[in-house]
Amino acid sequence: MEEASTRGRTAAQLRSVGLKVTAPRIAVFEALIGTGHLDAHTVHERIVGELPGTSLQSVYNVLDALHGAGLLRRIEPAGSPALYERRTGDNHHHVVCTRCRAVGDVDCVVGEPPCLAPTDAGGFAIHTAEVTFWGLCADCRRQPEASAQPEASA
Repeated sequence: MEEASTRGRTAAQLRSVGLKVTAPRIAVFEALIGTGHLDAHTVHERIVGELPGTSLQSVYNVLDALHGAGLLRRIEPAGSPALYERRTGDNHHHVVCTRCRAVGDVDCVVGEPPCLAPTDAGGFAIHTAEVTFWGLCADCRRQPEASAQPEASA
């Protein structure tokens, strides 16, 4: 019963933004429930058992449609593939491990740097700001080689 309820909510969300309800869209959107940040390959691996005929290109197309409709957020950390998450509608930031590439969410702290309000927006109506923090995650910091400065990636 819970699965049918979840599918119904997903279908309603798709319709609410003007997207046609399809099995791949439902599967991709639901593959991202409670997962944090996933790339297209991981999403594909999660849904291919349920929808064996779904190609990786179809997953990319669905992710693009869901992102374009505002149902997903896409982040593109330097040196990593695009990652997708369902957490939208807030202005949170991301932290990326420079060694293992783990990605986490960081909530904004009001009134603290970095500055998220430009002094001159150049005529733009700003709706979000993107900040990515880079460092070593707790797991990588516990590793002996963590004392050395990690190489920056381009």
